[in-house]
Amino acid sequence: MSQPRSIVPGATYLLTRRVLRRHLLLRPDAAITQLVLYSLAVSARRFGIQVHALCVMSTHLHLVITDIKGELPLFLQIFHRLVALGTKVLRAWDGPMWDHEQTSVVRLMTPEAVVEKIAYTLANPVAAGLVRRGRDWPGAKVLVDELGRGTLRAERPAVYFNPANPRWPDEATLPLALPPGVTPDTADGFRRAVDAELERQEAQAYAEVQQRGYDVLGAERAREVSPYERATSSEPVRARNPTFAVGRKQPGAWERAATAVRAFRAAYRDALVHWRLGMRDVVFPAGTWCMRVLHAASIETCVRIV
Repeated sequence: MSQPRSIVPGATYLLTRRVLRRHLLLRPDAAITQLVLYSLAVSARRFGIQVHALCVMSTHLHLVITDIKGELPLFLQIFHRLVALGTKVLRAWDGPMWDHEQTSVVRLMTPEAVVEKIAYTLANPVAAGLVRRGRDWPGAKVLVDELGRGTLRAERPAVYFNPANPRWPDEATLPLALPPGVTPDTADGFRRAVDAELERQEAQAYAEVQQRGYDVLGAERAREVSPYERATSSEPVRARNPTFAVGRKQPGAWERAATAVRAFRAAYRDALVHWRLGMRDVVFPAGTWCMRVLHAASIETCVRIV
């Protein structure tokens, strides 16, 4: 059974979702890029999600977002469903598309964590040995200069989306937002910090690729691989699924976040025990999502994780 997760309005996350058995179904061709961008734009607008950074790899995708309304589970459900159904049509794929593991949802608790995870997202193609610089990746992505001032834009795909349904506009657009705490006056400094962190991560990732004796695949070859093949590079077993990140050299922030997570989980489990005993007046901790939405349970008004 998965651990309970606090879902609160205004939280910023790094999201990762992987394709089943590392198939290359999200190969960076024009049709997949259009599908992902369109699905993301319509889903984010529907649920009030602010998108900060994006990188779609052949076997997985990364997003850095802020959940303004506290509706992250609904956004993930719809966005991943649209991408999966559209991909199944484009690739003539029979069966599930996404890995059976849950989406990795890492809450970014500090400005340092936001900078590091955005850089991590943009450097991912380098870490995978696909290109020398993240900006060279041909798939859907966000560049440093676009942070907080670019726009995601895609016409409605020719597959799956019914043009007669008003829910699917001819074109979907979504402005890229600045993360919470970054203002127009501090945006340039924020982008410089991301750029510096990205340069550090790319250099480290490229050095590790060279140490393993690999050659960079290159953008053209990445476009030409069969989407039905599977990635052959080694990948560590995912033994850890972190709940939050605070960035490097933030021990005090880590302790505070860990304490708050433990307190939320303990309070949730205690409330759930009473609920199962039939006590419908029990109050769940703030941030409880499923019990509130599906069962109309009472929720505290204060937030435990700050």
